[in-house]
Amino acid sequence: MMSTETLHGAQDRWSRFTLRQRLLRYGGLALTLLVVGWALRSIDVIWAWVWDAPSQMADLFGRMMPPDPSNLPSILEAIWQTVNIATLATMIAVVVSLPVAYIAAQNTTPNRAALWAGRFILVSSRSVNTIIWALLFVAIFGPGIVAGIAAIMFRSIGFLGKLLGEAIEEIDRKPVEALEAVGASQFKIVLYAIVPQVMPAFFAVAILRWDINLRESTVLGLVGAGGIGMILQGAIDTFNWPEVSMVLLTILALVVFGEVVSTYLRKKIL
Repeated sequence: MMSTETLHGAQDRWSRFTLRQRLLRYGGLALTLLVVGWALRSIDVIWAWVWDAPSQMADLFGRMMPPDPSNLPSILEAIWQTVNIATLATMIAVVVSLPVAYIAAQNTTPNRAALWAGRFILVSSRSVNTIIWALLFVAIFGPGIVAGIAAIMFRSIGFLGKLLGEAIEEIDRKPVEALEAVGASQFKIVLYAIVPQVMPAFFAVAILRWDINLRESTVLGLVGAGGIGMILQGAIDTFNWPEVSMVLLTILALVVFGEVVSTYLRKKIL
């Protein structure tokens, strides 16, 4: 026969979730599964192609081997063009993003209208993918590296401005208040109280963005915006798979090079 203490202990048994919480969790899980199932049905997946993908990939990689280095001089020239696109676009974006970051930071913006204007610029820049920017500027400037530089630059402004704006908002207010107390101009306040505090973040963000831009510049040529992507697209269109593999290996080397350089710069500067 069960004792009173045993019955009391069974009734007071600890449970991580209440009955209502468990029902909500199971209901949420069931709703998630329904949404996933609906999404899979709505995208009209051809499952025969999915099951056949491994053999198709093996066949494609077989055609890519061995890589064809006969067009290597043109590939290296396009790689150098890609590096130039990323570097020039990053430099321009850094300069343009500084005033945007200044007006987008709550503690330095002149007024609320400027604050919202700065935030709008940052959101607009980040919400449009680099490829979409490239398509737009190819239509404006025509195919070539100018469109690529403009696309990377416009995409980078939002990234740089947001992170720099957040760095400005986190500064120590005491140097600013000290200069304000002695009647310093706004320019001197920015130069002597704000800039020294955000310089580490400025260099870190600029190096990081250059590294990202180096990777993004490799695909701009797919839409005619210059760089190694144009050779890659041409090789794919002509089914020249050995050249495709050579281009992909060169892009991989470029990405590794960018990672090494950015790591070195961060160690030296920061």
